[in-house]
Amino acid sequence: MSATNVLFRGFLAFCTLVVLAVTARAETHTFEMTIEDAEITLVGSQTFHTFAFDGQVPGPLIHVEEGDELEVHVTNFTTLPHTVHWHGMFQKDTWLSDGVPDTTQKAIAPGETYTYKFKASPAGTMWYHCHVNVNEHVSMRGMWGPFVVDPKIESPLEKKVTKDFILMFSSWASAWAHKPGEGGIPGDTFDYFTINGKSFPETQPMRVKEGDVVRMRLLGVGDSVHSIHLHGHTFDVVRKDGHLLPQPYKADTLLLGPGERYDIIFEANNPGRWMVHDHVDLHTVNGKKPHGGIMSVVEYEEVGTDDDFYVWKDKEFQDDFYYETALTKPHGIHHVEQFRGEPVE
Repeated sequence: MSATNVLFRGFLAFCTLVVLAVTARAETHTFEMTIEDAEITLVGSQTFHTFAFDGQVPGPLIHVEEGDELEVHVTNFTTLPHTVHWHGMFQKDTWLSDGVPDTTQKAIAPGETYTYKFKASPAGTMWYHCHVNVNEHVSMRGMWGPFVVDPKIESPLEKKVTKDFILMFSSWASAWAHKPGEGGIPGDTFDYFTINGKSFPETQPMRVKEGDVVRMRLLGVGDSVHSIHLHGHTFDVVRKDGHLLPQPYKADTLLLGPGERYDIIFEANNPGRWMVHDHVDLHTVNGKKPHGGIMSVVEYEEVGTDDDFYVWKDKEFQDDFYYETALTKPHGIHHVEQFRGEPVE
């Protein structure tokens, strides 16, 4: 037998072992999820009527492993129809669970429940969102949440990650804030911009320490294009739309469009407080006020928070604003209480 044949058979055997390992370790998850009318506060006194998954914006983190089987029962408690699209999932032999009204299902009517069944594939940073009247429901009613599928095999760089943060970027038109069922039309003016449903300074710092290897999962969940810039560091872009790039590349600014996801990783090797912000400068306002919107800070524990000029000197830190704690928990569905809105009757 030639050396080529031996290598080829060895490769086939390895692939078979990988497939068997994926199949053997797959778990089955059953989740219950609701869609509710909830009022959230973007910043200051600017509130917004949303259609919130389990009453929170963003929705709960769904965190599973590649190959896991999911069964999600979604009940609609609002007065309008909705669906759930699992953005990025292949839906092999499960196209009826793709969540597109009038194409893969009838929209979930008020008071009704629909069950989605599918396999978590491919791996990566994904998300879920409504697919009814996306111009309104997704663009400015908060109908989105993070969906992370861990890969069976991580890249060498991913194995080094010690801090993991999810950032979901969106835009809001305050003219429609309290007019559910309306808005999301040509000519709308977006005047509020958020990370995980909050505008600066109501966002939170990303706390790290020197030596950490930090991953940020960036998701464009609204209708705007964002140019995300990290001060003080260069990062590696390692995944696009969940898929591992064959060759990561370095950058300090990344253009992110609606629906896109990027995983970026950097070494925390420069202690300080470093801004993370949208370099589309119109996205750093709150209404007509500057110095807001899509802004946050990578905050090293080595430098502290005591400077009088620091905007968050006396701010009460709220853990899990970026799902950083939820991502460390066992696979499942994880809620973040600070994202829960006030029920709207």
